[in-house]
Amino acid sequence: MTDPFSSDGAKTPPKPFTIEAGRRQVRSFVLRQGRFTEAQQRAFDTQWPRFGLDYTGTPRDFAAAFGRSAKRVLEIGFGNGEALRFAAQHDHARDLIGIEVHAPGVGRLLNALAEDGSDHVRVYHHDAVEVLRNEIADGSLDEVRIYFPDPWHKKRHNKRRLVQPEFAQLLVGKLAGDGRLHLATDWQDYAEQMWNVLDATPGLVNRAGPRGAVPRPDWRPQTHFETRGQKLGHGVWDLLYDKSRDS
Repeated sequence: MTDPFSSDGAKTPPKPFTIEAGRRQVRSFVLRQGRFTEAQQRAFDTQWPRFGLDYTGTPRDFAAAFGRSAKRVLEIGFGNGEALRFAAQHDHARDLIGIEVHAPGVGRLLNALAEDGSDHVRVYHHDAVEVLRNEIADGSLDEVRIYFPDPWHKKRHNKRRLVQPEFAQLLVGKLAGDGRLHLATDWQDYAEQMWNVLDATPGLVNRAGPRGAVPRPDWRPQTHFETRGQKLGHGVWDLLYDKSRDS
C-alpha cells in the first residue's frame, strides 16, 4: 500500500494534472485539507487496502479491482461521502467509484464503507482529471455524478470551476453508449454555466431539454450541502444528460 500520509498525519499534496483552456490552466480541484482526525488516519491505515485505489497513471482493470464485471458509476468530488454511501446501500448491481482530494472526507467514507460492508465501492484520493485521462478507459462508465462542486462564486474565480468545455469533452469520451451525466448545484449562476457548457457539448443531450433541469432523482439523497444552500435561500438544480447514440 502507498500511504499518502506521513506518520503525523500531514499530507503531501498530489501534483494536480491540468488541462488547457485557452491561455490558462484549469485544475480539477484546489486542495483544502481541513482537520484530519486520528480515526480518519486509522481508516487510511486499515481500510485503504480494502477500498482504496492507488493512482498509477496506467489503465485500470476494474473487473480485477472489484472481482466481478458490472456497470460502473463514478462520483467526482464526493466530499464527506454521504451520497456515495447512500448509493452503495441502494445500488448493489453496479460498481461505484469515488474520487476526492479532501483527505478527511476520504477517511470518513472509508470508515462508513467498512461499517456497511460495501465491497462494491472503490475510492481514489487523487485529482479527478488525471484519473479520468489515465486510468479509466473510454466508454467504460455507465454514469458520472458531480454533486455540488465548488461554485467559486466570485466572478474572478469562475475560471476555476470544474465544469468547463475541455472537461465536458473528457467526460463524454468515458461514458458508455447509453451512459448519463448527472450534476447538481445550489448556485444558479453555476447552473447557468453548466447549461452553457454541457448543452453545447457534442455527444450530450439534456434530458429536460435545452437549459432544463429535473426534479431530484431518487438515487441522489438530499445532502447537507443542499440543506445548507436551501437555508440560505438558494434553489437546487439537477441536470441530467444522456450520451447521444451518434457520439
